[in-house]
Amino acid sequence: MATTTASIDVPASPDRIWQLIGGFDSLPDWLPYIPSSELGEGGRVRSLRDEDGGVIIERLEAFDNTARTYTYSILQAPFPVTGYLSTLTVHTVPGQDTARVEWSGTFTPTGVSDEEAIALFHGIYTDGLTALHRTLTPEAA
Repeated sequence: MATTTASIDVPASPDRIWQLIGGFDSLPDWLPYIPSSELGEGGRVRSLRDEDGGVIIERLEAFDNTARTYTYSILQAPFPVTGYLSTLTVHTVPGQDTARVEWSGTFTPTGVSDEEAIALFHGIYTDGLTALHRTLTPEAA
């Protein structure tokens, strides 16, 4: 099993960030390469379309609004992995008017090396968190 984590500090309150990213259907609000999301199964499954029209289907596995975190798995995607489980969390940074957003995942590569799969998802997480930072702080872009 392979794993990777990316994080970014954003000059916004944890509550403001969670309000934007905490909805399981909210990726199109801050992630430019996911322009559409549709919920199914009572809000527990999301069907995403990427900018090339590819479909990614994910299931919400755990959600904690108080802790500002959720975990999801991939049911269908064009990625060379199985057993994918990812967590998105907004942390308070004590003594600062900033929050740390962390995106992590574990998965088993199939047909590629651990390093290739890690690089793929680390890039997705890093690019996504950079897009989140731009969304919340457009003046810094």
